[in-house]
Amino acid sequence: MHKMSVSLSGHQTSISIEQEFFDVLQKIANDRNISIASIIKNIDETRNPDSNLSSETRIWILKQLLKTSK
Repeated sequence: MHKMSVSLSGHQTSISIEQEFFDVLQKIANDRNISIASIIKNIDETRNPDSNLSSETRIWILKQLLKTSK
């Protein structure tokens, strides 16, 4: 498990995702020349407030992979 802390709207929060998901997230961030924190912030701003940020991050990564596989 990879645990990371990020500041979202002035509040510290952390997410835990499997290393494999983190590796893909890092590659996406590098390919887009943006920070992982920026991606997490965007995910947080667009998710349902009742959903779990770590789960939403995994789903976002999966959707990005599915887009590139078409």
